[in-house]
Amino acid sequence: MTKTGIKALERTIRRGGGGRPTREEAEARDVRLLDVATRLFMERGFDGTSIDAVAEAAGISKPTVYARYHDKRDLFAAVLRGRIRRWFAPVSAAAEAQATETSPKSIKTTLHELSRHMVAYTLAPDAGALQRILSAQAVQFPELAKLANEEGWLRAVRSVSTILRQSAARGHIKVDDPELAADMFLNLVLGHGKRLTLYGIPTDPKTEERHRKAAVDFFLSGIRAK
Repeated sequence: MTKTGIKALERTIRRGGGGRPTREEAEARDVRLLDVATRLFMERGFDGTSIDAVAEAAGISKPTVYARYHDKRDLFAAVLRGRIRRWFAPVSAAAEAQATETSPKSIKTTLHELSRHMVAYTLAPDAGALQRILSAQAVQFPELAKLANEEGWLRAVRSVSTILRQSAARGHIKVDDPELAADMFLNLVLGHGKRLTLYGIPTDPKTEERHRKAAVDFFLSGIRAK
């Protein structure tokens, strides 16, 4: 028997002969499903994407999709959470570094690195498509906008406020209200790019980089970073 046949037999034995996927296979299937759903939602929008189309493109049966997600809104919410996790990961890592490292990066370096990541993500075509879907579905499905705000924006505000608070505790900056300052920082850095991508307006990378640097430097001057 070939190695491929042996592996197939081993999978069958692990499934108990009933066709039930192993845990690894189920996880790989879910990843594939979300990858395909993300691509279709970004390409076709919310209304132009169906569970049927996602199932067919992913090579997964409709009952399997519905066993995992109640409806299209539930599937899109999972896609949205995945995109938020990707956007939020560097913010969380920077906050953890400020809290745990004995010699963390300067607040200037930290905020410039964070803003560079955030702006690049915000200006990506799929980020603009995601924003437009959320805006279009805000009336019918307000819980999606709420999810984006609570799990995305507000979590980012809390993490950036933690970075500012840690820096202030070390005497590197002076900030009276870290959460308010964090919200201002995010609006300064991301506001321009979000408006452009929301309306599908082409952006010039050099112009956006100048805007990003100026926004961060303006913010740093307000908290008197050393």
